[in-house]
Amino acid sequence: MTEATFAVLALLVLAWAVTSDLLARANITGPLVFTIAGFVLGNPDWGPLQVHVEAPSVHVLAELTLAMLLFSDASRVNLSTLRRDINLPVRLLGIGLPLSVIVGSLLAAWLFDDFTWALAGFVGATLAPTDAALSAQVVNDERIPMRLRRALNVESGLNDGIVTPIVTFTLAVAAGQLGVAHEGDTSTKGGGALLELAVGLGVGLLIGLGSGKLLTYGSRHDWISTGAGRLGTFAAALSSFALAVAFSGNGFIAAFVAGIAFRAGLDEDVVDADTVIELPELVGEILAFAVWFLFGAALVPFFVHNFDLPLLAYAVLSLTVVRIVPVALALLGKGLDSRTVIFVGWFGPRGLASVVFALLAIEELGESALVERAVAAVALTVLLSVVLHGISAGPLGRRYVRLEQAEDGPGPGPRARRSPHQHLGATVPRRSDQP
Repeated sequence: MTEATFAVLALLVLAWAVTSDLLARANITGPLVFTIAGFVLGNPDWGPLQVHVEAPSVHVLAELTLAMLLFSDASRVNLSTLRRDINLPVRLLGIGLPLSVIVGSLLAAWLFDDFTWALAGFVGATLAPTDAALSAQVVNDERIPMRLRRALNVESGLNDGIVTPIVTFTLAVAAGQLGVAHEGDTSTKGGGALLELAVGLGVGLLIGLGSGKLLTYGSRHDWISTGAGRLGTFAAALSSFALAVAFSGNGFIAAFVAGIAFRAGLDEDVVDADTVIELPELVGEILAFAVWFLFGAALVPFFVHNFDLPLLAYAVLSLTVVRIVPVALALLGKGLDSRTVIFVGWFGPRGLASVVFALLAIEELGESALVERAVAAVALTVLLSVVLHGISAGPLGRRYVRLEQAEDGPGPGPRARRSPHQHLGATVPRRSDQP
């Protein structure tokens, strides 16, 4: 990324900040704005800005972004609060997510018959995690039942961390199957991936729990100056990722586990958890805009050059059948009507995690024809999601509320008086596009 590209990105962030509420009222999200800007300004065929997808700086930026967001997402989870209404998120994560990975992988293997099983598994796993930033209006709408908003928010906050080991493993195996493994055979690479996960888990627990306890101890003894707690939390997020990578571990798992352990290690009677988590969350959101710009500049052209009907079919089915059917199966027996099940199933947008995983695939597997096609499937699915989920969040959310209120009768009811910030003790939804 050149200095000119960085300067343009900074100006785009400023422009978005100034117009963010105006754009939100028109159902235009930040990811959509930066994706279009990246495609127009950084496209290799005509763009005035140079963006090289194979450049090390691009991958470092993408990895740091996902690590920051994994940490902040996980640290937003208040385990004591979640226990009181855990059933829906557990079903979505424990049943719906694995089914989505399996169905998405089988669909990729069927539509793209030249894919290896590991490459098909990579595509299925990459497109399984959801991103609530693209449906922030739904997560923030206090008229929608709290249990639904909580379920969507928790699911989107945790599923990318849960699916990361699957993505890592399939990439390692695919590298061997495609003849681009580093050293060692497929089984060695698979075992190496499992070792990386174990190292990441250990580092995340150590850094997360230790930093939470240290911040609590320092706050209790009045050692911490105003604002320093935020810096300490940011350092914990960064160090968990960096230390895991330094010890040849999985930095994403480390950041995710560290976020959960950090929140568990805090004494919230002494430390305001929502306040100290703000800095890594804000840094992650700013970096996310840069990744969306890179997505438009570097990954959207992949599907443009590889576009055909099987690619379009996969993207459409991934956003509908592959998501909605597993959600419906996961929610069986919960007494939810079909309208609510479809509503929850539809608002499972694919976003930043999928983009970062696609960039990792290019880094690990190179740019062969098969890899380009796999990345193209991911890119098209994410692009459709950015557009469709971004513009439908507000209107479909309002329609759902009207239909619910029509059945329940007039009056705001208890659900309308609830605060939109009651989910998980968070002040903002993950990756929110709200100002």
